[in-house]
Amino acid sequence: MKRINVITIDGPAASGKGSLAISIANQFSLKLLDSGSLYRLFAFFERNTDYSEIVEIIKNRVEFKLTNESQNIILDKNVDITHELKSEEVAKSASKLSSQKEVRNLLLKLQRDFYQGSGLVADGRDMGTVVFNDAKLKIFLTASPEVRAKRRYIELQNRKQEVNMPALIDDIKQRDLSDSTRDISPLLPADDAHIIDSSDMSLEEVFSYAENLIRKEFI
Repeated sequence: MKRINVITIDGPAASGKGSLAISIANQFSLKLLDSGSLYRLFAFFERNTDYSEIVEIIKNRVEFKLTNESQNIILDKNVDITHELKSEEVAKSASKLSSQKEVRNLLLKLQRDFYQGSGLVADGRDMGTVVFNDAKLKIFLTASPEVRAKRRYIELQNRKQEVNMPALIDDIKQRDLSDSTRDISPLLPADDAHIIDSSDMSLEEVFSYAENLIRKEFI
């Protein structure tokens, strides 16, 4: 199989995929695909819009702007909806939508279109197993539910949202179960993925580990 210039980062919720993907994209000047943001956009618009129309909205009215620390999502050139998309309500709705075959099929081509030959880092749940199964480098990033709940707790507190730690742990465990046992694209590491357990690692340590893998494969 011919391998394409893509780095995939899969893993469960709050494992640090997004932060790692942003760091890699900035360090190596790669385009970024945050597949979770596409599902959150679906959840954001799905209450009063047909599914096929949502894809057109994403393609024609949404812009993804990468900064040093985040990826901002801009609607109609000047409305930043990043904060709204990261709410727990939208995240839970996105998780449910991601189990629907129709939604996954609609987003599959959209996700693949992010790769245009010059290099891409893609994070999600099935980037290395389905969307880019021919990627040169595949990473599966995980951590214990308790550690991931703590990270999510801090993130939500910083956004001034009310959170409950036991409820967060339960929610993450339920999401893990749902993601790993669904019939369509279950959350599993690809056979050729490098598995990183970040439970006892800082973001800097995770990035250093991933950077070594990238330099061995691409440089």
